[in-house]
Amino acid sequence: MNIGIVGAGNIGKTLARKLQQHGHQVRVANSRGPESLRDFAQQTGVTAVTVGEAVQGAELLILTIPLGKTPDVQADFRDVPKEVIIVETMNYYPARDGEIAAIEQGLTNSAWVEQVLGHPVIKAFNNIGAYSFLADGRPAGTPGRIALSVSGDDEAAKQTVIELVNQTGFEGYDAGPIADSWRQQPGTPAYCTDLSLDEAKAARARAVRAEAPANRDQVNQKLADLGEEYMHIIVSGNYPAGFVDRGIDVSREYYGYPSRQWQE
Repeated sequence: MNIGIVGAGNIGKTLARKLQQHGHQVRVANSRGPESLRDFAQQTGVTAVTVGEAVQGAELLILTIPLGKTPDVQADFRDVPKEVIIVETMNYYPARDGEIAAIEQGLTNSAWVEQVLGHPVIKAFNNIGAYSFLADGRPAGTPGRIALSVSGDDEAAKQTVIELVNQTGFEGYDAGPIADSWRQQPGTPAYCTDLSLDEAKAARARAVRAEAPANRDQVNQKLADLGEEYMHIIVSGNYPAGFVDRGIDVSREYYGYPSRQWQE
């Protein structure tokens, strides 16, 4: 499959690497231009391109940039054919993205992205931390494999994306329409808690939408309390040997799940 990835942060690069390894033709773009991705392209075999080139001729597009930057790529996505699948992996953090009135008033992140792009989207790969996504993929059939929800209104497109999730080492599953995609957004029990399939489905079911913004902010404060060194590692994606993402356990504790260290 010809896949274009717009965004080359920690999630975008891991997606590019894993999908290229599965035989897809992957083109990657970021806001700084293809020269900034030259070393990554040489290491992985992906093709570094401009945003316009990533979008052109793709069968599937993955948008993985800070949510508030979505309007910056609106023009590039304007003429994407309706049959092209667009996956968005993004999450809303007002401190980073600025307050987005439509989302503050109740629109899901993904529905807002659909409005900006003028194209339906599939929500996936947004509810896992970058380190877990890099390090914790497991073969299909592995007991307790981390589950990642896939939301959208096009059933065939969802099945395609679920297969991509499985290829990256995680248990993809159909989580219903875009209208329910808030159940995998920040501030809910299924967000960055590294759950198995049964656990993830139960977590989505017990999410309370009205509580999500406060939960999000409280968890963020607890993550900040882990210290500047931890936050630098998470943001940079430069993981030292023996690194364990304690932030996942912070989130698990907040939502009532046992620390992973007791499951090893």
